[in-house]
Amino acid sequence: MTTVERPHRGLAWLYVVGGAFGLAAAVTLTIEKIEKLRNPAYVPSCSLNPVVSCGSVMDSPQAAAFGFPNPLIGIAAFSVVVTVGVALLTGYRPPRWVWAGLQVGVTFGVVFVHWLVVQSLYRIHALCPYCMVVWVVTIAIFWYTTLRTLAGTRPGAVLVRVHSGLLALWYVVIAGLIVQAFWDYWVSVI
Repeated sequence: MTTVERPHRGLAWLYVVGGAFGLAAAVTLTIEKIEKLRNPAYVPSCSLNPVVSCGSVMDSPQAAAFGFPNPLIGIAAFSVVVTVGVALLTGYRPPRWVWAGLQVGVTFGVVFVHWLVVQSLYRIHALCPYCMVVWVVTIAIFWYTTLRTLAGTRPGAVLVRVHSGLLALWYVVIAGLIVQAFWDYWVSVI
């Protein structure tokens, strides 16, 4: 087969483009963390004000949830996602175990991202722009991988009809939580 199956072509591009953005964010965060370790006075490029402050996030215990910097997980995971996307674009038809493994991985990723969202908003009280890029692409990759997994099922058929609306709502809820969590700051800069 020389072309990607129609339903997988969009997913393949999402994996390549979304994975590349996630990978770029994870690599940038890793470089920023290394600079901060070299020079504790270093101010990361994404520390712009008291709320948008990667430095605050990087210095928190949550930034190394498993004993090493979280962006290293992103580098590994997004590399796999990009590789699968490129393979799909070449016509590769993965066996079920590959899709199952990808579903497990993206499910872990989206759960971890939501834990990090809660930690950023309500414990650390700071936002990291690069982290937010990871949030956005992880949610989209999870959502469309799950829709692919559910294809051919009744729930899958229902979700496919409203897939973009539900994804947009998901993002709006997170944006609303960000506005709510930092309301006093947003009002003070207006």
